[in-house]
Amino acid sequence: MDYASYIANLTQLAVDLVNGDLRSDLVRSLLGEHETADPAPDDLAALGPGLREAVAAVADGGPVAPVNRLLGRFPPDMHVSGHDGSPHLHFARNGEAPAAWLGRSCAAALAQVICGDPAVTVGRCQAAGCPRFYVDESRNRSRRFCGNACASRTTVAAHRARRRDAG
Repeated sequence: MDYASYIANLTQLAVDLVNGDLRSDLVRSLLGEHETADPAPDDLAALGPGLREAVAAVADGGPVAPVNRLLGRFPPDMHVSGHDGSPHLHFARNGEAPAAWLGRSCAAALAQVICGDPAVTVGRCQAAGCPRFYVDESRNRSRRFCGNACASRTTVAAHRARRRDAG
């Protein structure tokens, strides 16, 4: 397993949870692979605010305090796992309670990302009024929007503003 991809996947998991994408393919896949039950609304309510603050801190390049608070609430249980045939590092035990597994895994990944290792970039959508985050895996790390809808809406608004100013 490529460790950078694992951290990127856990970072995307954190972003998906913060964005409310609880049914994303990645969330479903990671929970299934790690024998973790679907999180109940109470699990997500306990995790949500601290995770949102930590993701925002990573996207904004600091401060580190929100990531440290998340690590304090959900300290990683680091161990070597071989569940996919090759040894690699895990931050939570398979089958752990959903809030604990999600908290430990996301906290550890965000801690690595805010420290710059590996090169995973988290950003805030630049579309007006959009509160979503994204993981930028583009070659030159130039992504600005959470998805095509926000990019298109922003492009159309800029085009209309230019036409209005020119007319």
